[in-house]
Amino acid sequence: MVSLDSRMTPGQSTLCRGLAGVLGRSLTAPLEVMKVLAQVGSRHSEGGLVHSFSRLCQAEGRKAFWKGNGAACARLLPSSALQLCAYRRFLMFFMDDLGQVSQWQAIVAGSLAGMVAAVVTYPADVIETRLIVQNRLKPSYRGILHAFCSIYYQEGFLALYRGVSLTILGAIPFSAGSFLIYINLDKIWQEPSVRFTPFQNFINGCLAAGVAQTLSFPFETVKRKMQIQSHIFPHCGGADVHFTGMVDCFQQIVKTKGVMGLWSGLTANLLKIVPYFGLMFSTFEFCKRICLYRNGYIVSPLSYQLTPGVDQSLHPQELKELKRFLRRGNFEPRKSTLKN
Repeated sequence: MVSLDSRMTPGQSTLCRGLAGVLGRSLTAPLEVMKVLAQVGSRHSEGGLVHSFSRLCQAEGRKAFWKGNGAACARLLPSSALQLCAYRRFLMFFMDDLGQVSQWQAIVAGSLAGMVAAVVTYPADVIETRLIVQNRLKPSYRGILHAFCSIYYQEGFLALYRGVSLTILGAIPFSAGSFLIYINLDKIWQEPSVRFTPFQNFINGCLAAGVAQTLSFPFETVKRKMQIQSHIFPHCGGADVHFTGMVDCFQQIVKTKGVMGLWSGLTANLLKIVPYFGLMFSTFEFCKRICLYRNGYIVSPLSYQLTPGVDQSLHPQELKELKRFLRRGNFEPRKSTLKN
């Protein structure tokens, strides 16, 4: 999770995170599509990642690489707002009497906040998966709204939350993987974390995401298969296994494809991490500089050069009120009480 900066308002933080997520998600959408197709066992995913790209392009055209991207992007802004709000709440819960939070508590707070946001916006995740799996040239759903209405009226409200329990269960190994990496960063870099450069923090984020997502990947694979399972969806969603529930899905995958079948699509997922986080990090930092410049903390949106005479510890509203007070000139020099 991107660190919070008290010099930005909650709305600015949410907007920066949302825009960064939209750009990162959109430019890495082809790898996300390949990952989902491999997870559900689509025929397009047979023969390896490179062959899958070629097969999908020939079957549905280049636009197929951005299937479901609209649903994913539409979910990002509300998800960012929910996650930021929940993260602040959980941090307050974990704070001690001195207002301090340990590293593992911050990781747990971030994981719980992510879980809350994922559960609330889960229907958009189901819609995204359905739009990715369907044939773009012979679609079952004409768009996000049509998919939502079709699933709701034909399959019921609970169909929009099919597999949501796996999101909660997957958060456990995800948090464990993140914690495992962050507690060993000092040993990896042979220096204290307070001296890490932005590049080192970027590498740390990619490494933590790679380990955490790999550990939780089996839960996501089963979740994707459950999301597309439907008697309304053509060929039951095109999943390569048929099952009666979550546990049976795990068993059928291992039985038909082996244990490694639970990690189908992992290659595309790992290849996506560096460009996704790179784009998201650079976009967030650029948007952050614009906000800090508008708030009066830095002299230019092109650099982090601090504005002379501005207390960087002030919150945006406090700084705004101070500037308003100074402009009004609501102060007079103290008159001397000494007489000549």
